[in-house]
Amino acid sequence: MFRLWGRIWKNNRLLQDMVIENAKDDTRTHKVFDAITKLCYAFDLEEPIWLDSNVREFKQHAKTRFYKDNFIEDIPFDYFEIQIIEEDEQYQTSPSN
Repeated sequence: MFRLWGRIWKNNRLLQDMVIENAKDDTRTHKVFDAITKLCYAFDLEEPIWLDSNVREFKQHAKTRFYKDNFIEDIPFDYFEIQIIEEDEQYQTSPSN
């Protein structure tokens, strides 16, 4: 099972959050973008633009934050954060021996 947690923060307070689950046999990238689309629809939010810093952070930590620079329109919050909280076994990285 793949689960991605989306949260909207303002003034260090959680305004909205939602978890999207995906059990489809699909790539990790497709699952992430599908979950973001569903989160943005539920939060009535345009989809953010991925900057190089977001890609780097997400690859390293399976978590990133989208600030006002990631959106074309003004946003009424400080940032939108996504985090993978459960991932299919085939996509998990194991420590090197």
